[in-house]
Amino acid sequence: MSNETILSEIRLEEAKPNPWLQKLHIDLPLLAGLMALAGVAFVVLYSAGGQKIDMVLRQGARLGLALGIMLAIAQIHPRYLRLYSPVLYLFGVLLLTAVLLVGETTLGATRWLNLGLVRFQPSELTKLSMPMMIAWFLSSQPMPPALKHVAVAGTLILVPTLMIAKQPDLGTAFLVGVAGSAVLFLAGLSWRYILAIAVAGGSLLPVLWHFMHNYQRDRVLMFLNPESDPLGRGYHIIQSKIAIGSGGIYGKGWLHGTQSHLEFLPEPSTDFVFAVFAEEFGLLGCVGLLGIYWFILGRCFYIVVQAQDKFNRLLSGALTVTFFVYVFVNTGMVIGVLPVVGVPLPLISYGGTSMVTLLAGFGMLMSIQTHRKPLPH
Repeated sequence: MSNETILSEIRLEEAKPNPWLQKLHIDLPLLAGLMALAGVAFVVLYSAGGQKIDMVLRQGARLGLALGIMLAIAQIHPRYLRLYSPVLYLFGVLLLTAVLLVGETTLGATRWLNLGLVRFQPSELTKLSMPMMIAWFLSSQPMPPALKHVAVAGTLILVPTLMIAKQPDLGTAFLVGVAGSAVLFLAGLSWRYILAIAVAGGSLLPVLWHFMHNYQRDRVLMFLNPESDPLGRGYHIIQSKIAIGSGGIYGKGWLHGTQSHLEFLPEPSTDFVFAVFAEEFGLLGCVGLLGIYWFILGRCFYIVVQAQDKFNRLLSGALTVTFFVYVFVNTGMVIGVLPVVGVPLPLISYGGTSMVTLLAGFGMLMSIQTHRKPLPH
């Protein structure tokens, strides 16, 4: 037997997927990255939550639920994801309409539907149904999309985005808009259209400012100059930057952060959990954490490249971009380069709603990857 034949057989053997993982439709590298993030979350939440094991246990229960949903969605063939995309989109719009009509109001925001046994935010469903719908629509059109198709897709994006912004929930509205717009961009949207949309969006900023709530305007003003009110509206971001800077290169050590433990840092287990991590683990720890995120993003981009039809490529690409935006916006607002908009740090911040949504998206990515047809040798 020649060396070339032996090498060929070795490559074929290495290329064979693990039967057990293939049967469960699990993408092992992606799962490993997600589990690494979950491990970091348990460590930092124990510290951020005042060393209360109850918080870690509750987060673990939510993680278990989210993982179950992820694995269940991974079993669904992408053809069914495509088939039911319009149904999920319309269902999401109906739920958003119900929120505006009969939704529960908490702290001045109407974002929840209470069905007795279940209380949930329909806007979270839209984070998934939006890219699915736009991918479904554009996958049946020529690439790059013509102006009329861009107009239809833009309308499909704008309707739920404005409904969520009216709740008001600008952070989620931004993420939903990004999820839909990412599909348009990945479909090869002409730079002329991109420039026209940017100019139109810029011209509407004064109108947006007029309709914003006072607290939303304050967030923008504090982003521009937090030192103008250091003990009031600028307090959050100033304390966050102090915590990050005080961590130095090596950090103060786990459980030894002062800003969070002495209650200077607001929302240490949710929006500003990255500041807690940076204070305790320093620059090197932040590099390691961001390295995990980049590993996950790299695997997601690999799945995008390997996708075998337009719908799968567009959907997987949009989900990947949305995950990146989560990380970028949260870390950006915590270090003071973006306004505070209430976007959690993926799989690290305490809470179950966004975790379920994110892992459901990763379930779709696993489905797209593991249901690929084997290429002929």
